Amino acid sequence: MLRFTADEITSGAIRLLTGFAIAFLVWRFAVRNPWPRPFRLRFALLHVIAAPVAAFAWHAISSSLNALLEGSPIVDGIRSRLPEGMFIGGFMYVIVAGISHAIEGAGRAGKAEAASARAQLAALRAQLHPHFLFNALHTIVQLIPADPAKASEAAELVAGLLRTTLEEQRDEVTLEEEWSFVDRYLDVERIRFGERLVVRSEIDNSLRDEAVPAFAMQTLVENAVRHGAAPRVAPTEIVITAAEAEPSSLTLSVRNSGDAGVRRGEDSGTGTGLARLRERLTVLYGSAAKLECRPLETGGYEAILTVPRVRPAQS
Repeated sequence: MLRFTADEITSGAIRLLTGFAIAFLVWRFAVRNPWPRPFRLRFALLHVIAAPVAAFAWHAISSSLNALLEGSPIVDGIRSRLPEGMFIGGFMYVIVAGISHAIEGAGRAGKAEAASARAQLAALRAQLHPHFLFNALHTIVQLIPADPAKASEAAELVAGLLRTTLEEQRDEVTLEEEWSFVDRYLDVERIRFGERLVVRSEIDNSLRDEAVPAFAMQTLVENAVRHGAAPRVAPTEIVITAAEAEPSSLTLSVRNSGDAGVRRGEDSGTGTGLARLRERLTVLYGSAAKLECRPLETGGYEAILTVPRVRPAQS
C-alpha cells in the first residue's frame, strides 16, 4: 500500500494548484490567438516559443514554493528535476492548447454552418415571393374580363398579402399568424371561385401559439387550390387541419376533395412550391420534420406537414 508523507502531499498540492493557474493562462493565450485560416507559420512559432515558457514557469513557480516551505535554496529547487518538470509542463501545455483550439474550431464551424443556413433560408424566402406574386397576379388577370369589380377587390387583398410576404423576415411564426395570412389568401380565391370553393378549418385552439414555418400552410393551401379547385367545375372542398400528432410534434394537413389531385409528375409533392418548402424544412429542422403528399382513396389529395414542437439543438 502506497503511503505519502506530509511533505509529498504538500508538494503535490502546490504543483497541482500552480498547474491550474498556468493552464488558465495557456487557455487565455490560445483564445487570443485562434487557429488561423489558412494556417500561418507565425502561429506555429508562437506555440513553439510559448510551450517551453509555460512549462518552465510552472516548474519554476511550483519548485520555488516547495523550496520556500522546505527552507532550501530556491535555485537548487528549480534545478532539481528540471527535465522532468519541463516534460510534464510541455505535455500539459499541448493538452490545454489543443483542447482550446478544438473547442474554438468547433464553435467556428457551428457559426459558419448557422450562417450558411440563414443565407439558404433567405434565398428560399426570396424565391417564395416571386412564386406567390405570379400566382396572385394570375388570379387577378383571370378575374379582369369576367368581373372587373371583383378583380379590383382582389387586387387590394393581394397588395396586403404581398406587403406581409415582403415584410415578414422570420423563419417561424405562430400558427395563429400563419392561419390569419392563409385566411386572407383564401379571401382572394373565394372571389375567384365563388361557391366552387368550400373551405373548412379544423384548428385546435390550444395550438395557436405553436411555432410553424412561415408560409408553410399557405404553400399547402395554394397547392390544393391550384391543382384541386382550379381544374374542376364542381365545388371543391378544402379541409385545413392543425393537430397535435404526439407530444413532441405538430401536424398541419391540407386535403382537397374531387378527382383532381396534382398534375402528373407531382404526385410525390415535387411541385415548385412544395419542393422549396421541403428545402426550408431540411434547413430548419433536419430530419425532425417531414412533408408527405398522397392521393386519397375516396378521391382528392392530401398534404401532411409534421414539425417538431420541441426544437432540435441548433448547431
